[in-house]
Amino acid sequence: MKRSSPHGTLAGPSKPRAAAEEAARPNQEMAISEQVKTLSRNAVEVISEPELIRKLDEKRPLRIKLGMDPTAPDLHLGHTIALQKLGDFQRHGHTVIFLVGDFTAMIGDPTGRSEVRPALSAEQIRKNAETYRKQVFKVLDPRTTEIRFNSEWMNEMGTSDLIKTAAHISVARLLERDDFEQRLDERRPLFLHELLYPVIQGYDSVALRADVEIGGTDQKFNMLIGRELQRAFGQPAQVVMTLPILEGLDGTRKMSKSLRNYVGLVEPAEEMFGKLMSISDQLMVRYYELLTDASAEEIAGIKSGALHPMEAKKQLASAIVSRYHDPRAAEKAREYFEIKFQRRQVPQQVPVFRLAEALWICELMKQLGFAASTTEARRLIAQRAVKVDGEVVTDMNYRFTPGQQSLLEVGKRRIARIQK
Repeated sequence: MKRSSPHGTLAGPSKPRAAAEEAARPNQEMAISEQVKTLSRNAVEVISEPELIRKLDEKRPLRIKLGMDPTAPDLHLGHTIALQKLGDFQRHGHTVIFLVGDFTAMIGDPTGRSEVRPALSAEQIRKNAETYRKQVFKVLDPRTTEIRFNSEWMNEMGTSDLIKTAAHISVARLLERDDFEQRLDERRPLFLHELLYPVIQGYDSVALRADVEIGGTDQKFNMLIGRELQRAFGQPAQVVMTLPILEGLDGTRKMSKSLRNYVGLVEPAEEMFGKLMSISDQLMVRYYELLTDASAEEIAGIKSGALHPMEAKKQLASAIVSRYHDPRAAEKAREYFEIKFQRRQVPQQVPVFRLAEALWICELMKQLGFAASTTEARRLIAQRAVKVDGEVVTDMNYRFTPGQQSLLEVGKRRIARIQK
């Protein structure tokens, strides 16, 4: 099945027409009340449940919208809470729309910001958007997923139409946002394009004729603006469903690549497993609740200590690695962790790099995927996170030479053998 976009054609796995039509048919057998209970699991708020019931009672595939701005490459586990909720709707026969906010990314979502976001280049946005649309299918069924880009309609919208759209939302209404109000109180700059962000996000719901919009609790204001604009354009207002914000590995701040407290969906299995083993026992329970299909009884058993916390954490890590890689990868990642961190041995399956010529350590780390760039490699060395044969590397110009046999360690979980 192919989806058109301003960035080319997206191809998903082909399926027989009958199977696709069956996947798109709402589940007629489950009672509406049971659907609402299932669909609202883990939701913080549904605005409003009676409206959701009325929409479900129409016995048609609803259009479920989730928007994400491609402000950073790759998705992480924090994103999957909303993606899993889209999957719940898909399993009930509804159509989900994963909206890549390539236009709004040029503005930058001001939500929770005390200062203006730095602008991204068009090339950065394009590259990030490409990774997003590839990775969402780790969670979503491509048969009933529309991949859309809000540049489709915003690039076509003239100034007069933008003014007419903005005329439906008062400045007073926009300034109700806590973060806008706080910035004004603290005399921090608040720019006009930031005020337009909620309006443009809201108009996305008009353009897509969304029945339901899903997002984190921090997106509630923007999604409510979507309801107002839909009414102004003569459409039924979308239901707004807010979901919890996932804490990062530090257990306090929102999971974020910029805070380096994240688990990426495309990270190596061993890296994912090791990161998940580093979380606190309290955070482990939260991850079980939000990131797995564990039943209430299973979670209660974990809370009670019926299952040893170490084993419970290994099972959590295995479940998540299995979901985003496969069960075999999860088994190998668990074995890797136990050998290296519990038995304090070097696992046999670590990557082997064979030197043909002298190679700068920063370039080697980049080639191994232990650092995204030589600049990041330098930063890791400066943080004393790099070891060769157990000794911390302090020399930025360190070079491996042909014939040298060493063990390179970057952080706690990235290891490679250097051989001749």
